[in-house]
Amino acid sequence: QVQLVESGGGLVQPGGSLRLSCAASGIIFNINTMGWYRQAPGKERELAATITRDGRTKYADSVKERFTISRAGSENTVYLQMNNLNTEDTAVYYCYAWRYGMDYWGKGTLVTVSS
Repeated sequence: QVQLVESGGGLVQPGGSLRLSCAASGIIFNINTMGWYRQAPGKERELAATITRDGRTKYADSVKERFTISRAGSENTVYLQMNNLNTEDTAVYYCYAWRYGMDYWGKGTLVTVSS
Protein backbone atom coordinates (compact mmCIF):
# COMPACT_ATOMS: atom_id res chain seq x y z
CA GLN A 1 0.00 0.00 0.00
CA VAL A 2 0.94 3.62 -0.43
CA GLN A 3 0.56 6.24 2.27
CA LEU A 4 0.55 9.92 1.37
CA VAL A 5 1.13 12.78 3.79
CA GLU A 6 0.62 16.40 2.78
CA SER A 7 2.06 19.52 4.31
CA GLY A 8 2.28 23.23 3.57
CA GLY A 9 -1.30 24.42 3.67
CA GLY A 10 -2.44 27.49 5.55
CA LEU A 11 -3.83 30.98 5.32
CA VAL A 12 -2.54 33.35 2.66
CA GLN A 13 -3.66 36.70 1.32
CA PRO A 14 -4.83 37.13 -2.26
CA GLY A 15 -1.83 37.43 -4.55
CA GLY A 16 0.34 35.42 -2.20
CA SER A 17 2.10 32.10 -2.61
CA LEU A 18 2.21 28.72 -0.92
CA ARG A 19 4.11 25.52 -1.54
CA LEU A 20 2.50 22.18 -0.82
CA SER A 21 4.50 19.01 -0.30
CA CYS A 22 3.45 15.39 -0.30
CA ALA A 23 5.61 12.46 0.69
CA ALA A 24 4.77 8.89 -0.22
CA SER A 25 5.70 5.95 1.97
CA GLY A 26 5.02 2.25 2.02
CA ILE A 27 5.30 0.33 -1.25
CA ILE A 28 6.48 3.26 -3.34
CA PHE A 29 8.39 1.74 -6.23
CA ASN A 30 6.83 2.26 -9.66
CA ILE A 31 4.39 4.96 -8.62
CA ASN A 32 3.46 6.22 -12.07
CA THR A 33 1.49 9.39 -11.46
CA MET A 34 1.38 11.76 -8.51
CA GLY A 35 -0.49 14.98 -8.17
CA TRP A 36 -2.95 17.23 -6.46
CA TYR A 37 -6.69 17.44 -6.46
CA ARG A 38 -8.72 20.02 -4.58
CA GLN A 39 -12.19 20.35 -3.16
CA ALA A 40 -13.69 23.74 -2.47
CA PRO A 41 -16.58 24.16 -0.02
CA GLY A 42 -19.79 22.90 -1.57
CA LYS A 43 -18.07 21.66 -4.72
CA GLU A 44 -16.83 18.37 -6.08
CA ARG A 45 -13.20 17.33 -5.95
CA GLU A 46 -11.35 18.44 -9.07
CA LEU A 47 -7.96 18.03 -10.64
CA ALA A 48 -5.39 20.71 -9.93
CA ALA A 49 -2.23 19.19 -11.40
CA THR A 50 -0.56 15.85 -12.00
CA ILE A 51 2.88 14.68 -13.02
CA THR A 52 4.01 11.32 -14.30
CA ARG A 53 7.20 9.50 -13.42
CA ASP A 54 8.75 10.69 -16.68
CA GLY A 55 7.82 14.29 -16.01
CA ARG A 56 4.71 14.83 -18.09
CA THR A 57 2.44 17.38 -16.44
CA LYS A 58 -1.24 18.20 -16.62
CA TYR A 59 -2.93 21.27 -15.18
CA ALA A 60 -6.48 22.46 -14.72
CA ASP A 61 -7.15 25.49 -16.87
CA SER A 62 -7.91 27.51 -13.75
CA VAL A 63 -4.39 27.08 -12.36
CA LYS A 64 -2.24 27.17 -15.50
CA GLU A 65 0.47 29.85 -15.43
CA ARG A 66 0.05 30.14 -11.63
CA PHE A 67 0.74 26.66 -10.25
CA THR A 68 3.78 24.50 -10.90
CA ILE A 69 3.96 20.82 -10.04
CA SER A 70 7.27 19.06 -9.58
CA ARG A 71 8.43 15.72 -8.34
CA ALA A 72 11.50 14.30 -6.68
CA GLY A 73 11.21 10.93 -8.34
CA SER A 74 13.71 9.01 -6.28
CA GLU A 75 11.95 10.14 -3.12
CA ASN A 76 8.41 9.90 -4.46
CA THR A 77 7.73 13.37 -3.20
CA VAL A 78 5.56 15.80 -5.11
CA TYR A 79 5.34 19.56 -4.72
CA LEU A 80 2.85 22.16 -5.79
CA GLN A 81 4.09 25.72 -6.00
CA MET A 82 1.08 28.02 -6.00
CA ASN A 83 1.54 31.66 -6.96
CA ASN A 84 -0.85 34.57 -7.37
CA LEU A 85 -3.46 32.82 -5.28
CA ASN A 86 -7.02 34.08 -5.30
CA THR A 87 -10.07 33.37 -3.17
CA GLU A 88 -11.29 30.76 -5.65
CA ASP A 89 -8.23 28.66 -4.81
CA THR A 90 -9.54 28.14 -1.27
CA ALA A 91 -9.98 24.40 -0.89
CA VAL A 92 -8.73 21.25 0.74
CA TYR A 93 -5.85 20.00 -1.38
CA TYR A 94 -5.43 16.25 -1.61
CA CYS A 95 -2.29 14.46 -2.67
CA TYR A 96 -2.87 11.68 -5.18
CA ALA A 97 -0.86 8.72 -6.42
CA TRP A 98 -1.57 6.08 -9.02
CA ARG A 99 0.24 2.77 -9.01
CA TYR A 100 -0.66 -0.41 -10.90
CA GLY A 101 -4.25 0.68 -11.41
CA MET A 102 -4.83 1.72 -7.81
CA ASP A 103 -5.64 5.23 -6.62
CA TYR A 104 -4.24 6.48 -3.34
CA TRP A 105 -5.17 9.64 -1.48
CA GLY A 106 -3.80 11.71 1.35
CA LYS A 107 -5.99 13.16 4.05
CA GLY A 108 -5.75 16.66 2.63
CA THR A 109 -4.38 20.02 3.65
CA LEU A 110 -6.47 23.17 3.84
CA VAL A 111 -5.52 26.23 1.83
CA THR A 112 -7.43 29.39 2.65
CA VAL A 113 -6.99 32.52 0.56
CA SER A 114 -8.43 35.50 2.34
CA SER A 115 -7.63 39.09 3.20
